Amino acid sequence: MTHRISPDQQNHDAGTRLHGEYKVPGGKLVVVDLEVVEGKFADVSLSGDFFLEPDEALEAINGALTGLPESTPASEIASAVTASLPAGAVLFGFSADAVAVTVRRALSKATSWADHQWEMIPPSILPTQVNVALDEVLTEEVGNGSRNPTLRFWDWEEPSVVIGSFQSVHNEVDPEGVSRHGITVVRRISGGGAMFMEAGNCITYSLYLPQTLVDGMSFADSYAFLDAWVMAALEKLGISAFYVPLNDIATEQGKIGGAAQKRLSNGGMLHHVTMSYDIDADKMVEVLRIGKEKLSDKGTRSAKKRVDPLRRQTGLARSAILQAMQEVFTERYGAIESQVTEAELREARRRVDAKFGTEEWLNRVP
Repeated sequence: MTHRISPDQQNHDAGTRLHGEYKVPGGKLVVVDLEVVEGKFADVSLSGDFFLEPDEALEAINGALTGLPESTPASEIASAVTASLPAGAVLFGFSADAVAVTVRRALSKATSWADHQWEMIPPSILPTQVNVALDEVLTEEVGNGSRNPTLRFWDWEEPSVVIGSFQSVHNEVDPEGVSRHGITVVRRISGGGAMFMEAGNCITYSLYLPQTLVDGMSFADSYAFLDAWVMAALEKLGISAFYVPLNDIATEQGKIGGAAQKRLSNGGMLHHVTMSYDIDADKMVEVLRIGKEKLSDKGTRSAKKRVDPLRRQTGLARSAILQAMQEVFTERYGAIESQVTEAELREARRRVDAKFGTEEWLNRVP
C-alpha cells in the first residue's frame, strides 16, 4: 500500500531540519521546523498565519518544546505548550493541540491527507448487514496495511435501523413499528445514535483511515477535520453546514446528519456519517423511540423537526449530491476509484453469519 513521505521526513539524523504543517479546521495554518539532537527537540521554530498575544508567547512555546524527547506523545507536547504560556495569553486560530499535531507531523508520527494514496468506492447496493460488516473488514485492512485508506459510499434496498455499538435495542427501537414497516435492525461497531434508513432517503459513507491521520487531535477536532471535504462539497451545492459538537452536522435550518467513529487496536479507524436526504419523519418516529431526554438539548420539542433533509434544502436529486461529494473528495485528495473485492465481500458475509446477523450481537446491550 502506498504511503507517501516527504523528503524532509525520511530521517531524524542530527542536523536534519524537520518540517511539519497543519491547517486547523476552520482556523489557521501552523508550521514547525525543528531538529532532533540526541533524541531531543532542538532549534524549534513555530510559525504560521495564526494570532498570538503577547509576542513573547511565541518564544515561550519554542522554549517549551526545546529539549523534549522525540518520543513525547502528543498529549504531553500540548501540555508543555499550555504550561509555557504567560498569564492572559491568547491563541486565536490555533491551539496547544494544533502545535502538538504539527510537531508529530514533522516527526512522521502523524500523517496528512497527502501522505496517503486514497481510494474511493462509489455506491453499490448491498444488504445493510453486509454494509455494517464491511466497515469492520475494511477498517481492519487499512490498519494492517493491506488496503489503502478508503472512502466508501453505502447503498441498500431494505428499510433498516442501524443502532450504535453501545445503544440499548429496547430503548431505541419500537418493536411494533419495526414489525409493521418490515424494518431490519442491525448493530454497528461504532458508537453514536440510531440511523433510520430507507432506500434513497439518506446519504451514508464510511471513511477507513490510519489513526496517524488524526494523531494528537482531540476526538471533537477529529470529527470536523475528517469531514472538511464534505463541508466543501455542501458549500459547492449552496449549503453552509457546520459541526455541532460532538458529532452532529447541521445548517441554520436544522440537523442534516451525524457522525460516529471506531478506533481499532491495529491502528485502523472508522469514521462513519449518515446525512438525511428525504426522511419519512412520521415513519421514523414510529420505528425509533426518541424520548424527551434525547431532545432536551436540541432546541426542539419534536423529533420530526430535528432533521431537515438535504432534498428540501438543495432541490437536487440524491445522485447529484453524491456526485458532488465524490468529485470534491477525488479532487482534494487525489483519490482513485476502486471497489470492494470479492474476498472482502466473502469475509463480510462470513461475519454477518458469525456476528452481525446474530441475536447475540444485536442484543449485546438489550
